Amino acid sequence: MSWTRHSVRLAACAALAVCAALAAAGCARAALPDEIQVYTDDLEAPGARGVELHINTTPSGNTTPGYPGEITTHHGLRITPEISWGLATNWDWGLYLPLVRNAEGTTYFAGPKFRLKWLPLRPTEGRGSFAGVNLEVAFVDPRFVEARRTLEIRPIFGWRGAGWLLAFNPTMGADLAGEDRGVLVFHPAVKVARDVGERTALGIEYYADFGRLSDPLPRAEQSHILFAVLDLEGKLGLNLGIGYGLTSATDRWTVKAIVSF
Repeated sequence: MSWTRHSVRLAACAALAVCAALAAAGCARAALPDEIQVYTDDLEAPGARGVELHINTTPSGNTTPGYPGEITTHHGLRITPEISWGLATNWDWGLYLPLVRNAEGTTYFAGPKFRLKWLPLRPTEGRGSFAGVNLEVAFVDPRFVEARRTLEIRPIFGWRGAGWLLAFNPTMGADLAGEDRGVLVFHPAVKVARDVGERTALGIEYYADFGRLSDPLPRAEQSHILFAVLDLEGKLGLNLGIGYGLTSATDRWTVKAIVSF
């Protein structure tokens, strides 16, 4: 789909809808890193089904719970199957089923997450801009997210061309229960990748959590993590990354993989 005036108006309407939803819902921090991914122009075709496996572990992470009863990420392992279905042109939806093993070796089912993605703007013949939004509702074990029920709204913006991929997700979320309901937070993500072969790309991914939108956390208490990533395309798609935390509030080292079937 080409980038036309009509497309720009659609993107503007989507942005306004996101802002309105956020203003009405509010938000809070999500502490379960089951899916470490920058959303790009990936979308299931109508009637098609896709499966991804998200895997990440924290060799060196935070050991202090953020609230009583929280299971921290230190030495933890997260394995999350994601199943997605194409609904119609420009629409798909997905289901996440995260499993978490803590440092002591106990395994938990963290709770289901459901998402709906709308991507009306996509590159033509592999080149051009893309834009859309992803909406996610999660029902999470309170040992991982204190609020239990959360909402995430993830705008998707980016560009592909001449061997480059740029993507930006100015993500916000919302607690749907608990004392922090109605508090907006901001946790953006950025990806820059460069093709180094026919089906191989190298890049960086950056993830941040600034806390409340109206009153950001002090720099030392914010989360900032930078990943070096390798992307491989083929019958099995693969995203591999090693992340380093840039602040004391961030897990020091995180290793992740996303396998696309």
